[in-house]
Amino acid sequence: MPSQQLVVIYPPADDGGRRVRLGEHFVGLAYTLLDVAEFLRRAGMEDVEPEDVATAAWVEWRGGGAGGWVH
Repeated sequence: MPSQQLVVIYPPADDGGRRVRLGEHFVGLAYTLLDVAEFLRRAGMEDVEPEDVATAAWVEWRGGGAGGWVH
């Protein structure tokens, strides 16, 4: 599913959460790929699945990729 807006996922914070930005707006603090997908669905990207978040070209990962979660 192509997106008109870039999704940016920031490096993990001390508690392991990663800020998620859609376009110009922060949409939440994610702890898993499922969290990111849910934030994007709530923002109107209804067909997004966690696998999409992990591999999509419209997602910019900062400070580690889709496997860079701290638990």
